Amino acid sequence: MADHYARQRAGDGRSGLPVLRWEESADGPLLVLLDQTRLPGEEAEAVCADVPAVVAAIQSLAVRGAPLLGITGAYGVALAAYRGDDVEAAASRLAQARPTAVNLRYGTELALAAYRSAGAGDPGHAARAALAAARELHRQDAAGSARMADHGLVLLDELLSGGGHRILTHCNTGTLVSGGEGTAFAVALAAHRAGRLRRLWVDETRPLLQGARLTAWEAARSGMPYTLLTDNAAGSLFAAGEVDAVLIGADRIAANGAVANKVGSYPLAVLARYHHVPFIVVAPTTTIDPTTPDGPAIEVEQRAADEVTRFPGGGRPLAPEGTTAYNPAFDVTPPELVTAIVTEEGAVCPVTGDGLMELWRRS
Repeated sequence: MADHYARQRAGDGRSGLPVLRWEESADGPLLVLLDQTRLPGEEAEAVCADVPAVVAAIQSLAVRGAPLLGITGAYGVALAAYRGDDVEAAASRLAQARPTAVNLRYGTELALAAYRSAGAGDPGHAARAALAAARELHRQDAAGSARMADHGLVLLDELLSGGGHRILTHCNTGTLVSGGEGTAFAVALAAHRAGRLRRLWVDETRPLLQGARLTAWEAARSGMPYTLLTDNAAGSLFAAGEVDAVLIGADRIAANGAVANKVGSYPLAVLARYHHVPFIVVAPTTTIDPTTPDGPAIEVEQRAADEVTRFPGGGRPLAPEGTTAYNPAFDVTPPELVTAIVTEEGAVCPVTGDGLMELWRRS
């Protein structure tokens, strides 16, 4: 039985929270995660003692965001190795926990490859190799986050004149999804620190409100000027000329530059194109999947109907009992609607398959 429980953390008022850490205990190693389902009301940690607990945390969105899912998957493989579990089976289960996020597969495969390379003759050595791979991925993601922020701010300043950027973002792409300060949010944060962020417009991001619960929480902790809006208010915001750029993350980027991201991203791309506003995707090269040729080839996760028919967290009904719901976790934006893709290796602008693959090979 998975030893998966929550324990309270005292908020310390800082923005750089440990969203994930490896911890040694008397009973063996643990993977400790900041439980994002409880934010912003309380800060609590989910403690995972085995792979089923890690999978449950991933599927419940206690831990989420493409880069952090990759890191979590790698640590999950190490956890299985230290427990003496079937590491191959554990890696497969972890990789399939959320099908759209390619980083999850990347992280599990990375740690599994390290485990295999260490050899089966010394299980302890193989487990340490898997953990070292997870820690290195964690470190690389933090470093990559900082480079994405730098590249993204340069691009914003090239595309927009006069500073005072008004940026619209969707879902959550900050510290909570990364080993560092995030992807798209990290660019907005860099603009804020440079004195060039006039306003961060934060989509609620229905149905689970990752924007309202998580991005607004991170923006407030960072002292950023931000305003929350319902997803369906974005059109009037564009029409009023209040958006200078859209910045989003990605859960998978196909070889041709098609981008799968939190559902609601594609309508923003359409609005941005109509209103001549740059639509910029910020993601690490680990989110690029050269084995997925285009948008239609991306498997889009379908989630439970009660996320739509009830208040978040399984609360009181929003719709009559028995109502069916269409609830894709993601939508896909074609490359022709994407102004640029920013990675830790630089930006592709305009977005082409050849340019994207060059960045991927460089990484």
